[in-house]
Formats: sequence, C-alpha cells, structure tokens
Amino acid sequence: MVVLAELAFSAMDLAQVRFAVSPMWEVAPSFRLLRSGSAHPVHRPWAEQVRPRLVAAGLDRGWLAELIPPTGYVPDFLNPAPAAPAPTPAEEREAIRTSPADRVRQDLDHLARHQGNRGPRLRTLHADPPGRLAKVTAEIETYWELALAPYWARIRAVLEADILYRARMAAGHGTGHLLNDLHTSLSWDDNVLRMSGRKQPLARTTAGPGLLLIPSAFTGPGLRTRTTLPDPPQLVYPARGVGSLWQARPATRADTLSAVLGRSRTLLLTELETPASTTQLAHRTGLSTAGVSQYLTALREAGLVSAHRAGRSVLYARTAAAETLLEAACA
Repeated sequence: MVVLAELAFSAMDLAQVRFAVSPMWEVAPSFRLLRSGSAHPVHRPWAEQVRPRLVAAGLDRGWLAELIPPTGYVPDFLNPAPAAPAPTPAEEREAIRTSPADRVRQDLDHLARHQGNRGPRLRTLHADPPGRLAKVTAEIETYWELALAPYWARIRAVLEADILYRARMAAGHGTGHLLNDLHTSLSWDDNVLRMSGRKQPLARTTAGPGLLLIPSAFTGPGLRTRTTLPDPPQLVYPARGVGSLWQARPATRADTLSAVLGRSRTLLLTELETPASTTQLAHRTGLSTAGVSQYLTALREAGLVSAHRAGRSVLYARTAAAETLLEAACA
C-alpha cells in the first residue's frame, strides 16, 4: 500500500535541520548496484572497474550479500546517524560495531519479514550481535577500500557541491523552499513535510527532533529514509551533478604542471583519471615499474595521491588536492 507520509516540524525541529556527508549511505546502494550486474547509465564506468574486485574478494557471498538484498529494506543499524557534518568511514564503522544488540535483532527481524528467510551468517549475527558485528565492519572496511575509497575524493566533491548549492538556496529563499526543491516526491506546507509514494508512514513520534539531509551519489532516483529514536530522521536524496561524476576531465595543460611537478609525475597524475596499480601505470605510461613507484611515493608525500589496498594489489588514486590542481591547470 502506498501512503502519504507527513513529518511535522516545530520551531525547534526547523532549527535542527542540517546536512551531512555519510560514507555508509554510499555503501549499501553501491553494493546493490554491483551485485545486480546491470549496466547502470551513470555508474557503468565505475561498476566495470570495481565489479571484478568484488568477486575476487568474495564479497558477493559474504556478510554484505546477506545484509543488503537486491531490493527493499536495508537494516537501519548499517546507517548510523552522522554525528558530524562529514564523519570518516572509520567513525561510521565504529558506530555500527557498537550498535545495541536489541537494535540489531529488531532490524534483522524486519529484514527477515521482507525477505522471507534469514541466511546462515545473519542467524549467527542475530544470536550474538556483539560477537559478530566486528566481522561485519571488517568486511565493510574491505569493501570500502576496494570499491569506494579510491574514488572518494571525486564522489565527495559532488556531494559537497550539492550541499553548498542547497545551503545557498536556504540562505536566499528559506528552509521551506529548500525542502520543496529537494525531490519531486517532497512538498512543504504549513510546517509539515509531506512525502508521497511511501510504503510506510512517517511521523515525528517515530524519530528524534530535527532533520538530517544527506546527499548521495548512488541512492537515486528515489528517496531513502531512516527513522530510529532518539536520532533525527535521515532523508537521503540524489545529489545534483551525479550524471557527470565519471566523465573524463578536460585535457590538462601538461606543460604548466610539468614545470612544477616534473614531466613524469604530471603524466602519472593525468593517468590516474581512474585508480590504478603501479604495474598498470607502468604499462600505460612506458615508465619503469621502479620509477613509477618512486614518483608515486613523492606524490603521496605531497598529498596528491592516496593508496588503497584491493586484494593483493594497491590502487593509487588522486586526492581532492590533486583534482583541484588539475582543474586549475585546465582553466
């Protein structure tokens, strides 16, 4: 049954509306996309790179495979309310690891009602949440490192740009206008936020005060919500600019950067349009493996490159500082 959910706001609730960037709100929808095997119109370049790593690491048949079904409900404890505007992945994993046992069991019971059964891992998690959540968070960390961490600088830039746009909208036109513009299924009127097309009701009595707005790169096109007392309700919406997330950047003026970084380091930065290993970079650039390793070490020490473990390989990726540098060189 489809219902119209209505979330009432007091003056205090409006005063506690805030934004956050949440790494965990990218984990479940991105994992679901990879397991679907579909050629997503936006995320296909990313999925083609990451899906083989997911299978090689055995994550397609682990804890996340049981916790995140192909469609429908995802346990709420996997999406703890961000306590800060931009919690780190480690902070969110720790919040999951220390989830109250009763909360975990309640969510798993809800998942079982949706799915009709509970897999072997989830049976052990239900029986002993404190003893098994460490295994769950360890697998989440593995998934993060191979699927999202190498791309996080680019993803986070899109999410933060969305928040900046909407913060300016709120400053210029008010919070009501912001909420009306957030998604086609939302409408704001008479101190009430209405959400059409939901399968479950949503009331202020089922969540804490305020509202937490979280842009997401992978959750579209619909909205996702989490209402768990005493946390504020979380409203996760598709971020603006996701359609251009994986588009190649304009050609960099290599001569401009080479004068500062050197030709080989500049070449490696431009080649890291997608994360790659030392061997892959050596093959693509014609530089020796030893030379690539030396240059990457220098770039990493300068804060322009980050390293991420993916199985037996280490993937190197550009940092946010490198992206800014390259954009300036393209101007």
